[in-house]
Amino acid sequence: MNLLAAVSGESLINAVIWLIIAGVIFWLLNWLISYVGVPEPFAKVAKVIIAIAVALICINALLTLAGRPLITW
Repeated sequence: MNLLAAVSGESLINAVIWLIIAGVIFWLLNWLISYVGVPEPFAKVAKVIIAIAVALICINALLTLAGRPLITW
């Protein structure tokens, strides 16, 4: 079975939009932490938390294409 044949165009576009939005949000929050000048131990923790959240969103978007989302919204 070919996985790409089972994925509809609408769900693929939806996943790409989710990934673009997650990337823009990650970039904006990363820029904001650097711009504000959060002290180093807190900045590192905040960047790790943001990276984990964005990774979960990206994994969920990709798993949705396979038909088994990690988190159901």
